[in-house]
Amino acid sequence: MEPGKDEAAAVRVVTLRAVEATPESFAPFGQVVAGGSDGAKYGPDDAQLDLTRGIPRFYLMRLENQPLKFSSITHHAKVTQCLGSIGGQDWYLGVAKPSLVDGPSSDEQSGQDQDGRKPVLCRAGHYYLPPDPAEVRVFRVSGLKFLKLHRGTWHAGPLFRPDAMDFYNLELSDTNIVDHTTHRFKKHDGVTFVVED
Repeated sequence: MEPGKDEAAAVRVVTLRAVEATPESFAPFGQVVAGGSDGAKYGPDDAQLDLTRGIPRFYLMRLENQPLKFSSITHHAKVTQCLGSIGGQDWYLGVAKPSLVDGPSSDEQSGQDQDGRKPVLCRAGHYYLPPDPAEVRVFRVSGLKFLKLHRGTWHAGPLFRPDAMDFYNLELSDTNIVDHTTHRFKKHDGVTFVVED
């Protein structure tokens, strides 16, 4: 048998149906923020940001070749990241709930949660529980709105159908250097995801 063939055979493809991102459907993961009238006062429908752990960075990014599939997922523990497409084209984001923890439980001998997941200390210095593949969801973001992710929300994407798309991104100046933790589903769980819409 060729090297790597049985490894590829062991990978299970999971198809996830995309759900429209609404304030209600996306609430466990963050906020959906739509446009408001000029002069409106700040309130709960505005992005509830935490940019206190560094210098904010707001920038435009051009992404290419981001098809509707993923096998890894990332979180940022120090910032509430915001993402939106320029022009309001449809895009997709795979997510799992934040799973930041204080550290291994002193009460439990195993140090595992009820699902058998063990806390991991990442190179950024915080502990997290690996995301459960069964809890991964995919959202479609349509029109002129953006997503604000809770601190620690696992995310894969933006994903999209065109060859390239432009996005705006609000995070911290060093997010991708010191606060970028990735879980590889293919390696750790034998799973890869395909988005169906």
